[in-house]
Amino acid sequence: MSPSVVEAPKFSVSFFHPRFWLTWLSIILLYTISWLPYGVQRYIGKGIGKLLSVLAKKRVQIAKRNLALCFPEYTPEQREKMLKANIDNAGMAVLEASMGWWWPTWRIKRMSEFEGYEHIEAILAKGKGVLAYAIHNMNLEFAVRVAGLRNPSVAFYRKHNNPLMEYMQYHGRNRSNKYMVHKRDVRGLIQALNEKEVCFYLPDQDYGRVKCEFAPFFAVDKAATTTGSLLFAKEANCETVFLASIRTATGYKIKVLPGLENFPSGDDKLDVARMNKMVETLVLEAPEQYLWMHKRFKTRPSKDEPSLYD
Repeated sequence: MSPSVVEAPKFSVSFFHPRFWLTWLSIILLYTISWLPYGVQRYIGKGIGKLLSVLAKKRVQIAKRNLALCFPEYTPEQREKMLKANIDNAGMAVLEASMGWWWPTWRIKRMSEFEGYEHIEAILAKGKGVLAYAIHNMNLEFAVRVAGLRNPSVAFYRKHNNPLMEYMQYHGRNRSNKYMVHKRDVRGLIQALNEKEVCFYLPDQDYGRVKCEFAPFFAVDKAATTTGSLLFAKEANCETVFLASIRTATGYKIKVLPGLENFPSGDDKLDVARMNKMVETLVLEAPEQYLWMHKRFKTRPSKDEPSLYD
């Protein structure tokens, strides 16, 4: 059975309907900004962050709560400083998506570097697929474009609800990657790995109670952690690596670490705990760039336990 490859959306004259005019305005603005010098874009990104701190107060509160849960040893002042930097990075993430979608290849290459790519090359040389466990750093849209320039990859894909934004998102993400499969097509991703592709999977969010184990994540003893990441490694002819994208003083670094040994081991609880520990290692490379605005701990070990976000 072939994977359910997501078909490329076609441009439609319906996109000129007035209901899309605000979307067009946003696209034109972002496209224009993407051609400005990078230093200017970083300045604008901070401005967008300040706007988000006003317009997205619920998300800011979620990030604040996550930082308190994960770093209780930090002083309130330290966490507040990290939160402010995180909001700045959230603003920049808006522009990094447009950079990943529209920047020419020469500009992408000039602003990026790979560290540890030899781990991916070694797996491919064995005739196996590469399962890259990536983390939700907020510049991930840009990072996927960078990674695809070294080796076009395959990943899960969730369609955008806005048809015009779906057109832009798909073609932006597909510029340097091979193809994308529907977010629920598990067998499709396994097949891609068996065909010796480089595939991305993000194991670091709370995907609910189904197919999960509760394991430590930073200072939270029982964080719902998906076992889906173990399924792909077990079922496919592949080996694993860990990947994080980090903004540096001069651009962007894609950092690759080797996968875990004897993984999966057969002990799911142990394996997801090891997985979380590796995610922690990568998060701590640049904690202010991580997506703390997601409710990472919304699923509690018992349905009767109160939410950590109330």
